[in-house]
Amino acid sequence: MLTGVTDVPPPPVPPARATWWQRLQRLPLTMMIASLLAGLGIVQLTFQLGNSVYRTLTWSEETRQTLTRVATLERDVQILQDAVKASRDPSYLRALARCRGFVGKNERVIVASDAPETPPGENCKALRVP
Repeated sequence: MLTGVTDVPPPPVPPARATWWQRLQRLPLTMMIASLLAGLGIVQLTFQLGNSVYRTLTWSEETRQTLTRVATLERDVQILQDAVKASRDPSYLRALARCRGFVGKNERVIVASDAPETPPGENCKALRVP
C-alpha cells in the first residue's frame, strides 16, 4: 500500500494576481503597527535633531553678538571713566580751555595775518564720548 496517498482533494490554489488588500491581510497586525511606530519615531527624531541644530546655531550667533556688544559697552565705560578722571585734573582743564580759544591773564594772543580761519574748538583732538 502507498503511504501519503489520500483521496482528499488538494487545497485551492490562490489566484495569480492577489490584490494589495489581500497581500496586506497576510501580514501580522503587530508587525504593521510596529513598523508604523518606528516610522513615526524616525520622523520625530529627524525633526528633533534638526531643531536642535537650528537652536545651537541661533544660540551661538546670539552669544557672539552679545559678547561683541558687551565688549563695546565695557570700552565705552572705560572712556567715560577716563573722561571723569580727566575732568578733575587742572592741567587737562587748562588744555581744554586753550582748545576752546581761551587765554590766560598774563598771555598775549598773536595771530599770523595769513592764518587759516578755524572755528573755535577745532584746534585740538576731539575726545570721543559714547
